[in-house]
Amino acid sequence: MTTTVRTSSLLAISDLTVRFRLPDATVHAVTDIDIAVAPGELLAVVGESGCGKSVLAHALLGLLPANATVTGKAVLRGGDKPVDLLAADEKTLARTVRGRRIGLVPQSPATALTPVRTGRHLLEETLRAHGQARKHAEAVAAGVGLTPADLDLYPHELSGGMAQRLATALALAPDPPLLLADEPTSGLDRPLMDGTLDLLRARCDQGSAVILITHDLAAAERVADTVAVMYASRIVEHRPATEFFAGPRHPYAHALLDALPDRAFTPIPGHPPMLTALPAGCAFAPRCTRARQDCGSQPGPEPDQRGQLACHHPIGDRR
Repeated sequence: MTTTVRTSSLLAISDLTVRFRLPDATVHAVTDIDIAVAPGELLAVVGESGCGKSVLAHALLGLLPANATVTGKAVLRGGDKPVDLLAADEKTLARTVRGRRIGLVPQSPATALTPVRTGRHLLEETLRAHGQARKHAEAVAAGVGLTPADLDLYPHELSGGMAQRLATALALAPDPPLLLADEPTSGLDRPLMDGTLDLLRARCDQGSAVILITHDLAAAERVADTVAVMYASRIVEHRPATEFFAGPRHPYAHALLDALPDRAFTPIPGHPPMLTALPAGCAFAPRCTRARQDCGSQPGPEPDQRGQLACHHPIGDRR
């Protein structure tokens, strides 16, 4: 999908493709992603589990396993000079990108929390490593709903929601210009979920950029400026959030919204394809009531008002 890259973009991704080599198959995890995010923008990447959302985030930070092959470009601007995240070596990513220019709220807090150190130790250590005073730890923690007493607990003593909030605090502490938030509201009750989302929105309002990876469309509607819908490794629709929630044009995106309890509450028929056996054409065609013979070929990306759309027969067009 070809996206016009704005000169003001903080991150510009083009042709990003990720493949995982297995002994008897290849996993087509991410395919031909072209997208950009600007300072002050909150981009929500949404879709069903297994569509490639988290792989996209991990590819940007060089956190994929050894059997992954990554191609394309992902240029991060700002700082001393632009850096292509996909071409950068491990030393560059570890010393100048991760935690400094890009923060990550991981989907599983267990991957970010050292089990033998308290939350306070982890947060103070993070602040010190980035030249900030350790005394700010409690203020950072309070911003995500943690008390001073919570900080004195070890990770195994935290509930799932508390661990998620601590991981969020660790990502926010260095104040990175770009934050990748991978399901940051997992395990949180509604008030804490809304508080976390509002915190991400506030960061964008202060000039940072956030890529929110979520399957929660209600969360995306609450805070997103733009929405990108992924299906079977590809982005199928990308547009301003207000326009998207008013009326998505891709049949899959439309079906996602119709599955919400406050809308039609209608399940999407069928199942997503295996990423090891994707069809040659539109991957959603077997589940789509608008599919026609030409859906056997991959739909090319087309500009659609202020967004992008990959569909031969979008909602709103004559069938």
